[in-house]
Amino acid sequence: MSHQLASMRPSLQPKHLSIYMSTSTYTGSVGLMADEPKADPVQPRRRYRRIIIVGGALLLIALVVGFIPQWRQRQTAAADANQLAISTVGVVTPSLITPGSGLDLPAEVKPWQEASIFARANGFLKSWLVDIGAHVEKGQLLAEIDTPDLAQQLQQARGQATLAQKSLEQAKSTNAKWQQLFKQGVVSELDAENTATALATNQANADAFAANLRFLEQELAFQRVTAPFAGTITVRNVNVGDLINANNTSMEMFHIQQTDPLRVYFRIPQPEAPSIVAGQTFDVQIGADSAKTYPGKVVTTSEAVSPDSRTMLVQLQVDNAKNEILPGSYATVRVPQSALAKLLILPDNTLIFRGKNLQVGVVDAKGGVQLRDVKVGRDFGVQSEILSGVTESDKVIVNPSDSLTTGTTVRVAATPAPSASPSVTPASSTTADVPSAIPASSATAAPSATPILR
Repeated sequence: MSHQLASMRPSLQPKHLSIYMSTSTYTGSVGLMADEPKADPVQPRRRYRRIIIVGGALLLIALVVGFIPQWRQRQTAAADANQLAISTVGVVTPSLITPGSGLDLPAEVKPWQEASIFARANGFLKSWLVDIGAHVEKGQLLAEIDTPDLAQQLQQARGQATLAQKSLEQAKSTNAKWQQLFKQGVVSELDAENTATALATNQANADAFAANLRFLEQELAFQRVTAPFAGTITVRNVNVGDLINANNTSMEMFHIQQTDPLRVYFRIPQPEAPSIVAGQTFDVQIGADSAKTYPGKVVTTSEAVSPDSRTMLVQLQVDNAKNEILPGSYATVRVPQSALAKLLILPDNTLIFRGKNLQVGVVDAKGGVQLRDVKVGRDFGVQSEILSGVTESDKVIVNPSDSLTTGTTVRVAATPAPSASPSVTPASSTTADVPSAIPASSATAAPSATPILR
């Protein structure tokens, strides 16, 4: 086999060699032909630069892929720390409401007019004609005073007045004659002047004695004690034979009151004062347990707020034709809802007790806290009326912490705090600034927390 291949090799070699040479020649001719262009040296540089860019990009991607999760983790941890550092608070907005059942305010019943009757004449009580509870008319005789001393003084004054009148008449006659003689030249001018002076003196004496007589006659008229107006006698302090001293204000003989109509006085708190005008009608309840009410018309107001109680005095007129209402009785005036101003209400657990002033924490739009001083009005149990310091649009922090200060950043809770609107029910409530005003409405607030004294 090998021999055969060896014998066949010579015949095959030339052909194969020629083919190889031909192939070699062709290949060499491609690289060495003079008319072919040479290889560009920029292409390897570009290829190398491309490799560097691709490698750098791959390295950068690897770095980014490894760094971003760690960076995000650190950012998340920092955000969580910041979020944990910011306190979450619940807020509530002040509610502007009107007490649904109005206000019950204490009042006092006074007679339309009353007077204390004293003696104007000295003497002894001769008789009294009326007793307590008597209904008298104007000018009716109540009592008589026996005035013997005054009678003697009156008799003396009448005599003096008569004598002065006679002397005056004589002076007039003498003066007329002397003036006639002076005109005739019989008497001197000095004598005429003297008679004229005597006439003037007698005229003055007559006038003085006449005035004294009228005074004593008027004093004598005071021995009859009469009623100054129609009314009811409520006090009698004298008996027959008692010594009566004129103008003695410590000795009241009678006390009279006009009981139809009656005046009812009550004080309205300052916030509701502008709503009270003359002509309004309020229900007046006499006594604490009485179910019957009487209409009372607003006659006038004091038009001024008392600096002591911050209330305004209001006067009502109540008809008492049937004499059912007794002067001096305790009364309650129901001020209806329509006559009341609206109240700004906040729960008590929003109040901060620090120092002398009450404060609340208000959250602004950026989450910053502002501590504001507020003035509290009436206390409705778990809620209070806010007179100043906040508005209806403010967000007030509920259950503020001890460390809360102005400028603190907080986060408002997603769940809203309970509303500050009370459910008003008819009940009595005391006031902080108005001791005499007792509101009939009691507010029930949703927050159950009690403010902590700080």
